[in-house]
Amino acid sequence: MKTIIHKPVLDIFSTSKKKTSSNIPQKDAQALRNKEGTEQCPKEKIIMDYREKNSLVYFNLLKEGFDVEVRELKVADFLVKEVAIERKTVSDFISSMINKRLTKQLEELQQYQKRILIIEGLEEQELYTEEFSEKKGVHPNAIRGFLLSIILKYNVPIIFTKNSQDTAKFISVLSKKQQKESSLNVTKKSLTKKERKQFILESFPNIGPKTAKKLLQKFKTINNIFNASIKELQEILGKRAIIFKEIILSHY
Repeated sequence: MKTIIHKPVLDIFSTSKKKTSSNIPQKDAQALRNKEGTEQCPKEKIIMDYREKNSLVYFNLLKEGFDVEVRELKVADFLVKEVAIERKTVSDFISSMINKRLTKQLEELQQYQKRILIIEGLEEQELYTEEFSEKKGVHPNAIRGFLLSIILKYNVPIIFTKNSQDTAKFISVLSKKQQKESSLNVTKKSLTKKERKQFILESFPNIGPKTAKKLLQKFKTINNIFNASIKELQEILGKRAIIFKEIILSHY
């Protein structure tokens, strides 16, 4: 995917990525971009959608010393390692909830195993006051219900931030955490044969470490488990045995 280097065109509608009122002071932003280009940054690279380039979050990430790669992202506003982040101001959140744009974005976020929704601006504007709800024409309970749906139906954690600086801080901490976890994974020792067998079984739906161990203790080998009848598997897996067997026998 090619990096976009031209000046972004901002969407003028309420469903746009972000408001122009949060534009970066141009002199400060240019100074930080120059600094970013001339100094080697040891921190983790953050990929950002080009439509976020005029946001104060970008300004604050540069200020924190991060290497921010600006490009067109089809899904999400920020990518930190394998974590996809969608950012909404309070007004954007309500507007995109009403016109169902956010529903589509939440569906697209499912492409990533790890995803986060940031709702920004609670310091300046409450999410569901009566006055704000009347202005937007949506009941507070509808907002509460949608928030629950985001968590339970789409399995997307929500982070509420006070302002753009707070959002940048969260992304900063996430980046450092991901970098630390990556270094730990590199130094982790190789799996033993027993651990590899268990890992294979745990990749099946609803089979955790305990169940995987029970299967191996009973059938001894992976081959024996795969060749076992549904009735034999049901002694440990119960109803899950049917799904387990279907996956094994189904064609690619």
